[in-house]
Amino acid sequence: MTKIFAHAETEIKAQFYDLDPMDVVWHGNYARFFEQARCELLNAIGYNYEEMERSGYAWPVIDMHIRYMRPIIFGQVIVVRAEVVEYEFRLKIIYSVRDKDTDVPLSKGHTEQVAIDFTTKEMLFASPPILAQKLGVAE
Repeated sequence: MTKIFAHAETEIKAQFYDLDPMDVVWHGNYARFFEQARCELLNAIGYNYEEMERSGYAWPVIDMHIRYMRPIIFGQVIVVRAEVVEYEFRLKIIYSVRDKDTDVPLSKGHTEQVAIDFTTKEMLFASPPILAQKLGVAE
């Protein structure tokens, strides 16, 4: 079983502008949905993008995977959950998307992010201690 270090959820209602010509949410919008849940998660641990910059680090996404299971349709309310499952050498967040009313799984995926020095833009090979502190796992 995967250890979860932090999590957050957000609700999103599929809008007309989210749809593709087949009247389902366009696949590219799932990245935006993941981002919304990731922002909720970062806010929940007190390490949002502004805090990252103040701490001297940035965490760009270097990899993203999305598995589409069922389409999202106009007006459907979804719940997107984001969970931190790795933090020591990279920040790995897994996502689940489900229908709010039925709890039916619609999609899942993950992103991987690495720490970079905000000033030099150089990648770090281990996460800075601030991340463990924000996750409440610092020694």
